[in-house]
Amino acid sequence: MATIIKRKKKYSVVYYYDDEKGEKRQKWETYNTSAEAKRRKAEVENQQIQGTFIPPQDVLVKDFLYDFVKIYGTNHWALSTYQSNCALIANYINPIIGNLPIQSINAKSVDEYYQTLKKTKSVVRKNRKPKSEYVTDGVINSIHKVLRCAFDQAVKWELIGKNPFPLANRPKTEYKKRDIWDSATIRIALDGCKDPKLYIAMNLAFACSMRSGEISGLQWPNVHISDSDIAADDAYVIIDKELARVSKDARQLLDEKDIIQVFPSMMNGTSTNLVLKKPKTDSSIRKVWLPKTLAYILRKWKKEQDEVKSFFGNEYYDYNLVVTLPNGRPCENRVIEKEFNKLKERLNLPNVVFHSLRHSSTTYKLKLNNGDIKATQGDTGHSQIDMITDVYAHILDEDRKVNAQKFEEAFYANCDLRTVTPPGSKESPELNNIVQALKNSPELTSMLSNLIAQAAASSK
Repeated sequence: MATIIKRKKKYSVVYYYDDEKGEKRQKWETYNTSAEAKRRKAEVENQQIQGTFIPPQDVLVKDFLYDFVKIYGTNHWALSTYQSNCALIANYINPIIGNLPIQSINAKSVDEYYQTLKKTKSVVRKNRKPKSEYVTDGVINSIHKVLRCAFDQAVKWELIGKNPFPLANRPKTEYKKRDIWDSATIRIALDGCKDPKLYIAMNLAFACSMRSGEISGLQWPNVHISDSDIAADDAYVIIDKELARVSKDARQLLDEKDIIQVFPSMMNGTSTNLVLKKPKTDSSIRKVWLPKTLAYILRKWKKEQDEVKSFFGNEYYDYNLVVTLPNGRPCENRVIEKEFNKLKERLNLPNVVFHSLRHSSTTYKLKLNNGDIKATQGDTGHSQIDMITDVYAHILDEDRKVNAQKFEEAFYANCDLRTVTPPGSKESPELNNIVQALKNSPELTSMLSNLIAQAAASSK
């Protein structure tokens, strides 16, 4: 059992326990108030009675997290998740609570930690200016996810009795609605685009709902635009990889996990490489049908790319990539974003990021297919779009194939999108001609009326 001893203005909870060697040891835990000491005394006694008491250990948070990443992270995290989580641990967790014993972390200390984070300046990485001066609520929520997962594992490893993070008051993140372009604005942007690689990238982002990394990682063998494919409305792309810049250390620690291809660095001594890697989630691997016009745009682009390849000869880096730099080297997302910003400024267009074209695509497709969330979800590759998607059983490929056909009719085949009408709502040209003829000829109208009257009389 435990006892409370007052020492000056402090209160100590004293109890005995058996260590991992079976030897009896005494433990003193000091608290500022009597209430805290009584609460801890009751907790220790209850755990000892229930047989759930964890003997005190001197494991520090930073040492525990090192083992957690090595044992758990390398087996469960994708490459991008591994890099981002390790950065959060190195920049915002270890410098603040890394030297605390893991068993000293409770809901109160977690709340205090989050308050400290709000006053902590954002870390500058790779000489890039952070988006905000101080750590944002979104980053704190990401830290919360890492630590909650880590301390769940600590419970399983019997290092602590319970996980304090589910009880903590993490800040609420208010997600601002992303500004997007409507279809008319996107048409203006495409018409005014003079950079060929940006032109291709914008079409793929909008028509195929592709992410930047997926566009940069798309290779020609995954683009199916033959004459027969186009004629049958069956032109499509297979999205099964993405371009990313990853650290060499992360690749080695994960034993090249998810890596498909590594591109050689152009400079010596770099700590990162451009790679083609598997998407983060299985749902991101997908087939997306192309509108006919985009299929023809891609065919023309392939022809021009082959001419450039022939001109450069051995100096051309041929990786079979669709979107490349002039010499065939991979085109990073930041290059596309830079050209996109130039286009916005030159045409005086609303300020959005390149990724917003994907959001515009989702909105436009939902409008065209009358809110078919599952068909649209299949194109975007989201694991979840909304809770409502759970009521659907599966994604119908035929419905998604119609997305490309409707996209062709509604966007590429019409100069003014305000005139677009849903399929089946257009009046028949033949019917229009008949109505006009009746308006222009009273005699014809009279004859038709007599015929209808005679037919009605004979049917009685």
